[in-house]
Amino acid sequence: MTRSNRAARLPLLPFCDDVRRHLMGGRLLACSALALLAACGDSAAPPPAIPPAQPVRVVTAAPASATTELAIAGTVRLKRETPLAFNSPGRIASISVREGDAVAAGQVLARLDTTSLGAAQGSAVAEVTRAEAEVKRTEALFAKGWVTAPRVEQARATLAAAQARMRATGFDLALAVLRAPTSGVVLARPAEPGQIAQPGQTILTIGERGQGFVLRLPMADRDVARVRPGQVARVTIPALGGQELVGQVSEVGARGDDGTGTFRVEVRLPADARLASGQIGNARLQLGAAQPGAPIAVPATAVFSARADEGFVYVLEPTTRRVRQRLVALGAVGSSGVVVTAGLKAGEQVVTTGVDRLRDGQVVELAQGPAQGQAQGPAK
Repeated sequence: MTRSNRAARLPLLPFCDDVRRHLMGGRLLACSALALLAACGDSAAPPPAIPPAQPVRVVTAAPASATTELAIAGTVRLKRETPLAFNSPGRIASISVREGDAVAAGQVLARLDTTSLGAAQGSAVAEVTRAEAEVKRTEALFAKGWVTAPRVEQARATLAAAQARMRATGFDLALAVLRAPTSGVVLARPAEPGQIAQPGQTILTIGERGQGFVLRLPMADRDVARVRPGQVARVTIPALGGQELVGQVSEVGARGDDGTGTFRVEVRLPADARLASGQIGNARLQLGAAQPGAPIAVPATAVFSARADEGFVYVLEPTTRRVRQRLVALGAVGSSGVVVTAGLKAGEQVVTTGVDRLRDGQVVELAQGPAQGQAQGPAK
Protein backbone atom coordinates (compact mmCIF):
# COMPACT_ATOMS: atom_id res chain seq x y z
CA MET A 1 0.00 0.00 0.00
CA THR A 2 1.27 3.46 -0.84
CA ARG A 3 1.80 6.25 1.62
CA SER A 4 -1.09 8.21 0.13
CA ASN A 5 -3.57 5.40 0.57
CA ARG A 6 -2.51 4.78 4.16
CA ALA A 7 -2.96 8.44 4.90
CA ALA A 8 -6.46 8.39 3.40
CA ARG A 9 -7.63 5.60 5.74
CA LEU A 10 -6.32 7.12 8.95
CA PRO A 11 -9.23 9.54 9.46
CA LEU A 12 -11.71 6.67 9.25
CA LEU A 13 -10.30 4.71 12.18
CA PRO A 14 -11.98 6.68 15.00
CA PHE A 15 -15.36 6.45 13.26
CA CYS A 16 -15.06 2.72 12.84
CA ASP A 17 -14.21 2.26 16.49
CA ASP A 18 -17.36 4.18 17.48
CA VAL A 19 -19.52 2.07 15.24
CA ARG A 20 -18.01 -1.11 16.62
CA ARG A 21 -18.64 -0.04 20.23
CA HIS A 22 -22.27 0.89 19.41
CA LEU A 23 -22.96 -2.49 17.86
CA MET A 24 -21.41 -4.32 20.78
CA GLY A 25 -23.55 -2.35 23.20
CA GLY A 26 -26.73 -3.20 21.25
CA ARG A 27 -25.85 -6.86 21.32
CA LEU A 28 -25.42 -6.74 25.06
CA LEU A 29 -28.84 -5.06 25.49
CA ALA A 30 -30.50 -7.64 23.28
CA CYS A 31 -28.89 -10.48 25.17
CA SER A 32 -30.00 -8.93 28.47
CA ALA A 33 -33.60 -8.63 27.20
CA LEU A 34 -33.58 -12.22 26.01
CA ALA A 35 -32.22 -13.37 29.35
CA LEU A 36 -34.96 -11.50 31.19
CA LEU A 37 -37.62 -13.03 28.95
CA ALA A 38 -36.18 -16.47 29.49
CA ALA A 39 -36.24 -15.93 33.23
CA CYS A 40 -39.91 -14.87 33.09
CA GLY A 41 -40.80 -17.94 31.04
CA ASP A 42 -39.19 -20.24 33.54
CA SER A 43 -41.52 -19.09 36.38
CA ALA A 44 -44.95 -20.92 35.90
CA ALA A 45 -48.31 -19.18 36.69
CA PRO A 46 -49.90 -20.29 40.01
CA PRO A 47 -52.69 -22.95 39.59
CA PRO A 48 -56.33 -21.80 40.10
CA ALA A 49 -57.77 -22.38 43.52
CA ILE A 50 -59.95 -25.56 43.82
CA PRO A 51 -63.42 -24.65 45.13
CA PRO A 52 -64.30 -26.42 48.38
CA ALA A 53 -66.80 -29.30 48.23
CA GLN A 54 -70.36 -28.21 48.94
CA PRO A 55 -71.67 -29.72 52.22
CA VAL A 56 -75.06 -31.41 51.74
CA ARG A 57 -77.39 -33.75 53.56
CA VAL A 58 -78.89 -36.81 51.89
CA VAL A 59 -81.59 -39.40 52.51
CA THR A 60 -81.90 -42.89 51.14
CA ALA A 61 -84.89 -43.22 48.83
CA ALA A 62 -87.30 -45.89 50.06
CA PRO A 63 -90.80 -47.10 49.17
CA ALA A 64 -93.73 -45.45 50.91
CA SER A 65 -93.72 -46.46 54.57
CA ALA A 66 -96.18 -48.99 55.94
CA THR A 67 -97.51 -46.23 58.17
CA THR A 68 -98.46 -43.89 55.34
CA GLU A 69 -101.66 -42.05 56.19
CA LEU A 70 -104.19 -41.39 53.45
CA ALA A 71 -106.70 -38.55 53.82
CA ILE A 72 -109.60 -38.65 51.38
CA ALA A 73 -113.09 -37.17 51.08
CA GLY A 74 -116.25 -39.14 50.40
CA THR A 75 -120.05 -39.11 50.56
CA VAL A 76 -122.30 -40.53 53.27
CA ARG A 77 -124.85 -43.03 51.95
CA LEU A 78 -127.21 -45.58 53.39
CA LYS A 79 -125.78 -49.03 52.86
CA ARG A 80 -128.85 -50.08 50.92
CA GLU A 81 -130.56 -47.52 48.67
CA THR A 82 -133.19 -48.98 46.32
CA PRO A 83 -134.61 -47.17 43.28
CA LEU A 84 -138.25 -48.13 42.57
CA ALA A 85 -139.83 -48.13 39.09
CA PHE A 86 -142.90 -49.38 37.22
CA ASN A 87 -142.57 -52.35 34.91
CA SER A 88 -144.68 -50.92 32.08
CA PRO A 89 -145.29 -47.49 30.53
CA GLY A 90 -148.20 -45.38 31.66
CA ARG A 91 -149.41 -42.24 33.36
CA ILE A 92 -148.58 -41.83 37.06
CA ALA A 93 -151.90 -41.63 38.88
CA SER A 94 -150.59 -40.75 42.36
CA ILE A 95 -147.51 -40.56 44.61
CA SER A 96 -148.40 -40.64 48.30
CA VAL A 97 -145.00 -39.80 49.88
CA ARG A 98 -142.43 -37.02 49.72
CA GLU A 99 -138.68 -36.85 50.23
CA GLY A 100 -137.72 -37.45 53.85
CA ASP A 101 -140.89 -39.34 54.74
CA ALA A 102 -140.48 -42.52 56.79
CA VAL A 103 -142.17 -45.57 55.25
CA ALA A 104 -143.06 -49.04 56.49
CA ALA A 105 -142.50 -52.30 54.68
CA GLY A 106 -145.35 -52.98 52.20
CA GLN A 107 -146.69 -49.43 52.32
CA VAL A 108 -148.23 -48.18 49.04
CA LEU A 109 -146.07 -45.39 47.67
CA ALA A 110 -147.29 -44.70 44.12
CA ARG A 111 -149.87 -45.92 41.59
CA LEU A 112 -149.98 -46.06 37.82
CA ASP A 113 -153.13 -45.41 35.77
CA THR A 114 -154.27 -48.98 35.02
CA THR A 115 -156.77 -48.26 32.25
CA SER A 116 -154.62 -49.70 29.48
CA LEU A 117 -153.20 -52.43 31.70
CA GLY A 118 -156.66 -53.51 32.77
CA ALA A 119 -157.78 -53.69 29.14
CA ALA A 120 -154.77 -55.81 28.27
CA GLN A 121 -155.49 -58.09 31.20
CA GLY A 122 -159.13 -58.52 30.14
CA SER A 123 -158.10 -59.33 26.56
CA ALA A 124 -155.64 -61.93 27.82
CA VAL A 125 -158.29 -63.59 30.00
CA ALA A 126 -160.72 -63.75 27.08
CA GLU A 127 -158.04 -65.30 24.87
CA VAL A 128 -157.42 -67.99 27.47
CA THR A 129 -161.14 -68.79 27.65
CA ARG A 130 -161.35 -69.13 23.86
CA ALA A 131 -158.20 -71.29 23.73
CA GLU A 132 -159.52 -73.63 26.44
CA ALA A 133 -162.77 -74.14 24.51
CA GLU A 134 -160.79 -74.84 21.32
CA VAL A 135 -158.72 -77.47 23.07
CA LYS A 136 -161.83 -79.25 24.37
CA ARG A 137 -163.46 -79.20 20.92
CA THR A 138 -160.39 -80.53 19.07
CA GLU A 139 -159.83 -83.25 21.66
CA ALA A 140 -163.46 -84.42 21.23
CA LEU A 141 -163.06 -84.46 17.42
CA PHE A 142 -159.77 -86.33 17.70
CA ALA A 143 -161.47 -89.00 19.84
CA LYS A 144 -163.98 -89.53 17.02
CA GLY A 145 -161.25 -89.54 14.39
CA TRP A 146 -162.34 -86.36 12.64
CA VAL A 147 -159.04 -84.44 13.24
CA THR A 148 -155.40 -85.41 13.36
CA ALA A 149 -153.08 -85.32 16.34
CA PRO A 150 -151.15 -82.25 15.08
CA ARG A 151 -154.38 -80.27 15.13
CA VAL A 152 -154.84 -81.10 18.82
CA GLU A 153 -151.22 -80.18 19.58
CA GLN A 154 -151.69 -76.84 17.85
CA ALA A 155 -154.78 -76.06 19.97
CA ARG A 156 -152.91 -76.92 23.15
CA ALA A 157 -149.98 -74.68 22.15
CA THR A 158 -152.35 -71.80 21.51
CA LEU A 159 -153.81 -72.26 24.97
CA ALA A 160 -150.36 -72.25 26.59
CA ALA A 161 -149.44 -69.01 24.77
CA ALA A 162 -152.67 -67.34 25.91
CA GLN A 163 -152.08 -68.37 29.50
CA ALA A 164 -148.52 -66.92 29.34
CA ARG A 165 -149.86 -63.59 28.06
CA MET A 166 -152.42 -63.52 30.86
CA ARG A 167 -149.70 -64.07 33.48
CA ALA A 168 -147.57 -61.31 31.94
CA THR A 169 -150.40 -58.77 31.97
CA GLY A 170 -151.24 -59.77 35.53
CA PHE A 171 -147.61 -59.20 36.52
CA ASP A 172 -147.61 -55.71 34.94
CA LEU A 173 -150.89 -54.90 36.63
CA ALA A 174 -149.50 -55.93 40.00
CA LEU A 175 -146.44 -53.70 39.49
CA ALA A 176 -148.66 -50.75 38.67
CA VAL A 177 -148.62 -50.18 42.43
CA LEU A 178 -145.26 -49.35 44.06
CA ARG A 179 -144.83 -50.66 47.60
CA ALA A 180 -141.96 -50.12 50.01
CA PRO A 181 -139.71 -53.21 49.94
CA THR A 182 -138.63 -52.52 53.53
CA SER A 183 -138.98 -49.92 56.22
CA GLY A 184 -136.85 -46.87 55.62
CA VAL A 185 -136.93 -43.31 54.35
CA VAL A 186 -137.71 -41.69 51.00
CA LEU A 187 -134.41 -40.35 49.68
CA ALA A 188 -135.51 -39.04 46.29
CA ARG A 189 -138.73 -38.39 44.35
CA PRO A 190 -137.72 -37.47 40.78
CA ALA A 191 -141.23 -38.03 39.31
CA GLU A 192 -144.59 -36.32 39.79
CA PRO A 193 -148.25 -37.39 39.32
CA GLY A 194 -149.52 -36.99 35.76
CA GLN A 195 -146.10 -37.70 34.28
CA ILE A 196 -145.81 -40.45 31.66
CA ALA A 197 -143.40 -43.00 33.09
CA GLN A 198 -141.29 -45.36 31.05
CA PRO A 199 -140.39 -48.92 32.11
CA GLY A 200 -137.47 -48.85 34.54
CA GLN A 201 -137.62 -45.08 35.10
CA THR A 202 -136.93 -44.28 38.78
CA ILE A 203 -140.02 -42.96 40.53
CA LEU A 204 -138.80 -43.11 44.14
CA THR A 205 -135.57 -44.05 45.94
CA ILE A 206 -135.92 -45.73 49.32
CA GLY A 207 -133.11 -46.01 51.84
CA GLU A 208 -133.13 -48.85 54.35
CA ARG A 209 -132.09 -47.50 57.73
CA GLY A 210 -131.70 -50.95 59.23
CA GLN A 211 -128.52 -51.51 57.21
CA GLY A 212 -126.87 -48.36 58.61
CA PHE A 213 -124.77 -45.67 56.94
CA VAL A 214 -121.49 -45.95 55.05
CA LEU A 215 -118.96 -43.44 53.76
CA ARG A 216 -118.19 -44.12 50.09
CA LEU A 217 -114.66 -43.16 49.08
CA PRO A 218 -113.33 -42.89 45.49
CA MET A 219 -109.79 -44.25 45.73
CA ALA A 220 -106.92 -44.45 43.23
CA ASP A 221 -105.67 -47.87 42.16
CA ARG A 222 -102.25 -47.40 43.79
CA ASP A 223 -103.95 -46.76 47.15
CA VAL A 224 -106.78 -49.29 47.02
CA ALA A 225 -104.23 -52.10 46.72
CA ARG A 226 -103.05 -51.24 50.25
CA VAL A 227 -106.50 -51.12 51.88
CA ARG A 228 -107.89 -54.19 53.62
CA PRO A 229 -111.47 -54.92 54.77
CA GLY A 230 -111.83 -54.54 58.52
CA GLN A 231 -109.19 -51.87 59.01
CA VAL A 232 -110.03 -48.79 61.07
CA ALA A 233 -110.84 -45.45 59.45
CA ARG A 234 -111.20 -42.19 61.36
CA VAL A 235 -113.99 -40.08 59.90
CA THR A 236 -114.97 -36.46 60.44
CA ILE A 237 -118.21 -35.00 59.03
CA PRO A 238 -118.45 -31.19 59.09
CA ALA A 239 -122.27 -31.35 59.34
CA LEU A 240 -121.88 -33.12 62.69
CA GLY A 241 -119.61 -30.44 64.10
CA GLY A 242 -116.29 -32.10 63.24
CA GLN A 243 -116.69 -34.88 65.80
CA GLU A 244 -114.45 -37.83 64.95
CA LEU A 245 -116.19 -41.12 64.25
CA VAL A 246 -114.35 -44.43 64.23
CA GLY A 247 -115.47 -46.49 61.23
CA GLN A 248 -114.38 -49.74 59.65
CA VAL A 249 -113.70 -50.62 56.02
CA SER A 250 -116.58 -52.91 55.03
CA GLU A 251 -116.12 -53.20 51.28
CA VAL A 252 -113.27 -52.73 48.77
CA GLY A 253 -114.28 -52.42 45.13
CA ALA A 254 -112.91 -55.01 42.72
CA ARG A 255 -113.50 -52.98 39.56
CA GLY A 256 -112.63 -49.39 38.71
CA ASP A 257 -115.16 -46.87 37.49
CA ASP A 258 -115.15 -46.56 33.69
CA GLY A 259 -115.42 -42.79 33.83
CA THR A 260 -113.01 -41.84 36.62
CA GLY A 261 -110.82 -44.93 36.98
CA THR A 262 -111.27 -44.89 40.76
CA PHE A 263 -112.26 -47.80 42.98
CA ARG A 264 -115.11 -47.50 45.50
CA VAL A 265 -114.28 -48.23 49.13
CA GLU A 266 -117.02 -48.24 51.77
CA VAL A 267 -116.43 -47.42 55.42
CA ARG A 268 -119.21 -48.53 57.78
CA LEU A 269 -120.12 -45.73 60.19
CA PRO A 270 -121.36 -46.11 63.76
CA ALA A 271 -125.05 -45.42 64.40
CA ASP A 272 -125.82 -41.73 64.77
CA ALA A 273 -129.26 -40.11 64.40
CA ARG A 274 -127.66 -37.02 62.83
CA LEU A 275 -126.33 -38.91 59.81
CA ALA A 276 -128.04 -38.30 56.48
CA SER A 277 -127.45 -39.57 52.97
CA GLY A 278 -125.47 -37.05 50.91
CA GLN A 279 -123.36 -35.55 53.71
CA ILE A 280 -119.67 -34.98 52.94
CA GLY A 281 -117.09 -36.66 55.15
CA ASN A 282 -113.31 -36.96 55.39
CA ALA A 283 -111.62 -40.23 56.24
CA ARG A 284 -108.05 -40.98 57.35
CA LEU A 285 -106.74 -44.49 56.82
CA GLN A 286 -103.39 -46.07 57.59
CA LEU A 287 -102.30 -47.76 54.38
CA GLY A 288 -100.69 -51.19 54.47
CA ALA A 289 -97.20 -52.16 53.34
CA ALA A 290 -96.10 -51.05 49.90
CA GLN A 291 -96.07 -53.64 47.12
CA PRO A 292 -92.94 -54.34 45.01
CA GLY A 293 -92.37 -51.52 42.56
CA ALA A 294 -94.30 -49.09 44.75
CA PRO A 295 -93.63 -45.33 44.43
CA ILE A 296 -90.65 -43.79 46.24
CA ALA A 297 -91.06 -41.23 49.00
CA VAL A 298 -88.60 -38.29 49.32
CA PRO A 299 -88.64 -35.07 51.37
CA ALA A 300 -90.14 -32.05 49.62
CA THR A 301 -86.83 -30.16 49.95
CA ALA A 302 -85.18 -32.64 47.59
CA VAL A 303 -87.35 -31.65 44.62
CA PHE A 304 -86.69 -28.51 42.57
CA SER A 305 -87.91 -26.99 39.28
CA ALA A 306 -91.20 -28.86 39.64
CA ARG A 307 -93.77 -28.42 36.86
CA ALA A 308 -97.10 -30.23 36.74
CA ASP A 309 -96.23 -33.85 37.52
CA GLU A 310 -92.46 -33.63 36.89
CA GLY A 311 -89.47 -32.26 38.74
CA PHE A 312 -85.73 -32.72 39.35
CA VAL A 313 -83.61 -34.17 42.17
CA TYR A 314 -79.88 -34.51 42.77
CA VAL A 315 -78.69 -38.11 43.20
CA LEU A 316 -75.32 -38.71 44.90
CA GLU A 317 -72.73 -41.00 43.30
CA PRO A 318 -71.03 -42.53 46.36
CA THR A 319 -67.79 -43.48 44.58
CA THR A 320 -67.09 -40.06 43.00
CA ARG A 321 -68.91 -37.91 45.56
CA ARG A 322 -70.52 -36.07 42.67
CA VAL A 323 -74.20 -35.22 42.31
CA ARG A 324 -76.19 -35.92 39.16
CA GLN A 325 -79.33 -34.06 38.20
CA ARG A 326 -82.23 -36.39 37.36
CA LEU A 327 -85.77 -35.87 36.01
CA VAL A 328 -88.46 -37.68 38.05
CA ALA A 329 -92.24 -38.09 37.85
CA LEU A 330 -94.11 -36.75 40.87
CA GLY A 331 -97.20 -38.10 42.60
CA ALA A 332 -99.06 -36.99 45.70
CA VAL A 333 -97.64 -34.14 47.80
CA GLY A 334 -98.18 -33.96 51.53
CA SER A 335 -96.83 -32.21 54.61
CA SER A 336 -94.20 -34.91 55.06
CA GLY A 337 -92.86 -35.23 51.54
CA VAL A 338 -93.43 -36.07 47.90
CA VAL A 339 -94.14 -39.38 46.16
CA VAL A 340 -91.88 -40.09 43.16
CA THR A 341 -93.61 -42.48 40.78
CA ALA A 342 -90.80 -42.86 38.23
CA GLY A 343 -87.14 -41.97 37.73
CA LEU A 344 -85.80 -43.01 41.13
CA LYS A 345 -84.93 -46.38 42.65
CA ALA A 346 -85.09 -47.50 46.24
CA GLY A 347 -81.67 -47.28 47.90
CA GLU A 348 -80.36 -44.29 45.92
CA GLN A 349 -79.14 -41.31 47.93
CA VAL A 350 -80.98 -38.05 47.28
CA VAL A 351 -79.71 -34.59 48.27
CA THR A 352 -82.14 -32.73 50.55
CA THR A 353 -80.30 -29.47 51.37
CA GLY A 354 -78.74 -26.72 49.29
CA VAL A 355 -80.10 -27.96 45.96
CA ASP A 356 -80.32 -24.35 44.73
CA ARG A 357 -76.51 -24.01 45.07
CA LEU A 358 -75.59 -27.22 43.26
CA ARG A 359 -74.87 -27.99 39.63
CA ASP A 360 -74.74 -31.25 37.74
CA GLY A 361 -71.46 -33.10 38.38
CA GLN A 362 -70.41 -30.99 41.36
CA VAL A 363 -68.32 -32.60 44.12
CA VAL A 364 -69.99 -32.55 47.52
CA GLU A 365 -69.29 -33.72 51.03
CA LEU A 366 -71.79 -35.16 53.48
CA ALA A 367 -72.68 -32.90 56.36
CA GLN A 368 -72.99 -34.57 59.73
CA GLY A 369 -76.42 -34.34 61.29
CA PRO A 370 -79.70 -36.08 62.01
CA ALA A 371 -81.11 -35.35 58.53
CA GLN A 372 -79.34 -38.35 57.04
CA GLY A 373 -81.35 -41.54 56.91
CA GLN A 374 -84.29 -43.00 55.05
CA ALA A 375 -87.08 -41.01 53.50
CA GLN A 376 -90.47 -41.44 55.10
CA GLY A 377 -93.72 -41.83 53.23
CA PRO A 378 -95.69 -38.60 52.89
CA ALA A 379 -99.11 -37.96 54.24
CA LYS A 380 -101.56 -37.63 51.41
